[in-house]
Amino acid sequence: MSEPTIAGAPAPDPDENRRQVLYWRLLARLFDPEEQAGLESASLAVVEDIGLPSALLDPRASVDSVVQRHPELAAGFDGLMAPEPDEDGARDRAAEVRRAALASKVLLNVFAPHSGTVTAEQLARWQSDAGWLERALGCRPGELRGSGGGGGGVSPTGTGYGGPAPDLGRLIPEIGPELGSIEAGLVKRMHLREVLADPALASRLTPSMSLIEQLLRDKNNLSGVALANAKALIRRYVDEVTEVLRTQVEKSTVGELDRSVPPKRVYRNLDLDRTIWKNLTNWDPEEERLYVDRLYYRHTSRRTTPQRLVVVVDQSGSMVDSMVNCTILASIFAGLPKVDVHLIAYDTQALDLTPWAHDPFETLLRTKLGGGTDGTVAMALAQPKIAEPRNTVVVWISDFYEWRTDELFESMAAIHRSGAKFIPVGSVTSSGRGSVNPWFREKFKDLGTPVISGHIKKLVHELKTFLT
Repeated sequence: MSEPTIAGAPAPDPDENRRQVLYWRLLARLFDPEEQAGLESASLAVVEDIGLPSALLDPRASVDSVVQRHPELAAGFDGLMAPEPDEDGARDRAAEVRRAALASKVLLNVFAPHSGTVTAEQLARWQSDAGWLERALGCRPGELRGSGGGGGGVSPTGTGYGGPAPDLGRLIPEIGPELGSIEAGLVKRMHLREVLADPALASRLTPSMSLIEQLLRDKNNLSGVALANAKALIRRYVDEVTEVLRTQVEKSTVGELDRSVPPKRVYRNLDLDRTIWKNLTNWDPEEERLYVDRLYYRHTSRRTTPQRLVVVVDQSGSMVDSMVNCTILASIFAGLPKVDVHLIAYDTQALDLTPWAHDPFETLLRTKLGGGTDGTVAMALAQPKIAEPRNTVVVWISDFYEWRTDELFESMAAIHRSGAKFIPVGSVTSSGRGSVNPWFREKFKDLGTPVISGHIKKLVHELKTFLT
């Protein structure tokens, strides 16, 4: 029996009804994890009717497990949050129902409330599901959270998987920090020491910024197997992020070509276009051959000047992400020729970490996260390192919520006036989210050294421009 319709009104669209059922279930589950019998049964009928597995509605099943059993679904998550209209502009209602089912699965697995103690397996499952959400947004897994992809940037116009591009310029500042906050909450609810003491459980942990923060805070309370497993996780994370940041450094702006140095006459430097152009007068039309009198090579040698890089990092509780990223970044620059890197960390006391600046793993093990903030103690260590101001760059990473504000700012202004390049940095995170004391922000702006606050790529570009 067909459903009655009002005279003159369009007939109800069954696909639109199916889509609404799935999204109403999504909203109900997000705000109340308890099962709503009517919505659950209706949603089950929808997914079965469109040929999708009922496992998509199982809150205990990870996206990974669903895809393993139904590999044909994997491609459906790529660019899922960026639907593309048909060429004629018509909406594909059936495709929208399918997308609603897949989107509901990944959104519920990531954002639905979690309660109670979290196991290593549950954390790993959430991290995997968050990776599928990032993939659905057109990012690489870990990119929004600043892990996995290691803090790699996300282009507002590229999906990374060949699908249509969402407006990531607006999504990333909101979604990235929220994912990080959820992950941090899960890590805090773990019995981390017990997990680390069991090699089998520890091996299930996926390194992330939240996990590394907890490990660094608790490292002095660990020993034996637990400490060894904690160090292994820190080492894995450091290596992953180092590889990504090293690539960014290598791709960034480099120094000007030094044409006073003759180019090396090797094949990889051969300038083929110029060689052909310069020898065109030797073209023999009868033989259809070009006779080359001289080969031309590209200059590859670049001008470099010995430079000193002084990195000062606030290691208080609000700056953990920046501490980890900048410690790794300092080690990369320490490996560049003719760059003399010095590293200082501070809270209410300052610590000169220069002897370990080349090894971010060892550096992080020596940090003590948390506490208050007094930048004047760090300044006392930094100032003597500025021997040749015009060949020195000082990078100061902090939220600048300081105790002795006037005294510290005057010291920073003096560094700037001396001829050294002073770069104040409000945050060096993968998400670009950070809070900066507005008093310092205005003071730095008036000084002509505005605060860099955003993605770590900005700092990489600034440093490469000055140091090479």
